[in-house]
Amino acid sequence: MKAARIALLVALALAPLPAAAEMRVTDGYLDIWNDKGGNVLQMVRRRAELARSSRPIRIRGVCDSACTILTTLPNACLGPKLTIGFHAPRIPGTTIIPPLVDQIMGEYYRNGIRREWFGGWNRSLSINRISAREYVRLDPQAKICKRSKRPGRKK
Repeated sequence: MKAARIALLVALALAPLPAAAEMRVTDGYLDIWNDKGGNVLQMVRRRAELARSSRPIRIRGVCDSACTILTTLPNACLGPKLTIGFHAPRIPGTTIIPPLVDQIMGEYYRNGIRREWFGGWNRSLSINRISAREYVRLDPQAKICKRSKRPGRKK
């Protein structure tokens, strides 16, 4: 059984990420747009790189699956129109939920998000979508990004 778990984790580690999310620098922020997630272990590494960055990060558009572990970065905020989607991690192309990967993801969640994750989102094959505002209601440590001022706009 231990060998099977190791094989599953290796398969997950080697699985490719889906098409990369759009990342661009705007108003001093690193904006992450429409990230559909992908390989959890690769996202853990990406998260560590972003955490070491001194640049503030805005997560915008859609943040699904493995992307959701970026929502608790200390230098990140959630775009006010962001939708966040949670579902069980799966071996690509299957409905097989590998052992331990949901535990890895759950380590990055806090408060009500963590309760929802371990309360069933981590075993759900369908996506559970919430708004940025609902996310902050469940995890008050998270923050909604302030709207950027546009040239010519009055305060």
